Amino acid sequence: MPVVSIDEPPTETNLSERQSGILEIVQGRGFATIEQLSAVFSVSAQTIRREVIRLDAAGLLQRFHGGAGIPADSVRLGYRHKQEAAVGSKSRIGRVVAGLVPDGASIYLDVGTTVEAVAAALVGRPLGIVCTNSMSAAAILGHSREAEIHVTGGIVRGTDGSLVGNAATKALAPIAVDFAVIGCSGFARDGSPTDFDPQKIAIKQAAIDNARTAIIVADSTKFDRIAVMQIAPLSSFQILVCDREPHEALGRQLRATRIEVLIAARSI
Repeated sequence: MPVVSIDEPPTETNLSERQSGILEIVQGRGFATIEQLSAVFSVSAQTIRREVIRLDAAGLLQRFHGGAGIPADSVRLGYRHKQEAAVGSKSRIGRVVAGLVPDGASIYLDVGTTVEAVAAALVGRPLGIVCTNSMSAAAILGHSREAEIHVTGGIVRGTDGSLVGNAATKALAPIAVDFAVIGCSGFARDGSPTDFDPQKIAIKQAAIDNARTAIIVADSTKFDRIAVMQIAPLSSFQILVCDREPHEALGRQLRATRIEVLIAARSI
């Protein structure tokens, strides 16, 4: 893990694991308090303040009284960066997932740019109900007249158009779907997918519980990342769709859990 001094502000290429985590939370939520970040990373508020000062000095986030937010001149920078990262891989993953969904099937689409690629691959398909808490995914599928789109209520969280809160979670309770397509920020050492935001995780869990088949989607950049909170045990999923063969440690966990791994190769 790189050591960054206060006199040498971090850049996007030399962030520590904690700094990367703070940035991801702030970009996902739009704003996070010092207390929230302190609880997530199990460190003191003073430690978080020092990290926020460093990230603010580097222009990667904006320091506010009591917390940190996205710089005013780059509100969608983090989201645009995610959209542009591994575009080809995400598109291939999207096409593979779309190929798993038969006509007339009902589906839940999670938030995130990889799931948005799934939504793009489903445009024009004759589906049943499509439920999502992603305004971006809903907008993509809104061009299709062949599906009935249900968007959960809730509070807009961050720059990616995700909806969170009790209203979003409750909206999923009565809906049983054939497939739930779930994104993640990384994988724990036991192979379980992880994320940073407990409110988003609560919605993911509700969707998994109500799906006949739960599909985790992740490009290979997520294989060596460990976000701080488990989404669900690896055994909660039936399929992983990714763009490369998982490394040995993750592959061993996947084999032990007997999850089907589908690799979206470049030829797809």
